[in-house]
Amino acid sequence: MPPKVPYCRPLLTPLIHSSSSPSPITHKYWLGAKSKKMNPAKNLIPLLVFILTALSLLSLLKLAIFTAPSPPFSSSPPPQQSPSPPFSSSPMPKQNTCSSPACGNAPSHPVEISISPHKTSSVNATILTEKEFKLLSNLIKRRAPCNLLIFGLEPQYLKLSKINARGTTIFLEDDSNKISAIKSKSKKTEIYKVEYSIPAKDAYKLLKHARQNPACALGSGPLQVSKCKLALKNLPQEVYKNKWDVVVVDGPSGDAPEAPGRMSTIYTSSIIARAGNATDVIVHDIDRTIEKWFSREFLCDDNLVSAKGKLWNFRITDQSNSTRFCPAKESMIE
Repeated sequence: MPPKVPYCRPLLTPLIHSSSSPSPITHKYWLGAKSKKMNPAKNLIPLLVFILTALSLLSLLKLAIFTAPSPPFSSSPPPQQSPSPPFSSSPMPKQNTCSSPACGNAPSHPVEISISPHKTSSVNATILTEKEFKLLSNLIKRRAPCNLLIFGLEPQYLKLSKINARGTTIFLEDDSNKISAIKSKSKKTEIYKVEYSIPAKDAYKLLKHARQNPACALGSGPLQVSKCKLALKNLPQEVYKNKWDVVVVDGPSGDAPEAPGRMSTIYTSSIIARAGNATDVIVHDIDRTIEKWFSREFLCDDNLVSAKGKLWNFRITDQSNSTRFCPAKESMIE
């Protein structure tokens, strides 16, 4: 006979019961569902963590922005733009023929002036280079004793006065400080204070005026009574009376649009030179547009005999009977 097995309940309870007595398991899971439904705070925890993390990051970012080092404060004012003068720094335009002495066909529209930065108010900026000064001093040695007229006053130019000790040297300067600082010991060296009223920015208008106005042509009369706006009429009487062998143009400064330009000194030098037999006119800073254009307009390329650096030497022979500064083929600048 098989052994007797004690009675025990089955391990699995049927899932289906009568409606009168719900299953403990069913009741247990129903309570669990109810407990989840009644505690929504557990579902909000990840959302709260995300919000707090985002707020922390924003606070750190704001702190980093407002505590970043700022650039140092500059006490200097912002740069101001200077008014544009009327010529450009482009190379010399081509030249054509012109039928009238004044050459009435001026450039069709004003363009920018080029004023090189090397010429400033500093003490060492206006001096000639060694080679430039050698060209000039050798010229004075060959022509000494002579009548030497210099527009501008620099200490090194006093050496020219010493070379021309037996001749006459006159300086024309508009800067009172330079005149006070430089004293000449030569009895035949005179320094005069002069005034220049035309700024460099008016160069284009003056060039057009000179081409269209017969009063600016050669043979139109003495400089002292000229109606040409380029004529310097208030210079010392010695300037008009003497016949000059050498004229140096290194003034006024012409280093800014509002500063006095060299238009009048170049024009006046060309008139003075043509009153002599053979006059050398030396123009410094020829790399600048005003100096280059006005030299070619009134001193002429055909008269250029030597050059060194920014210094050009024009030799003007007797042209007292001429009514034209330059040959017709050189007078027109388009």
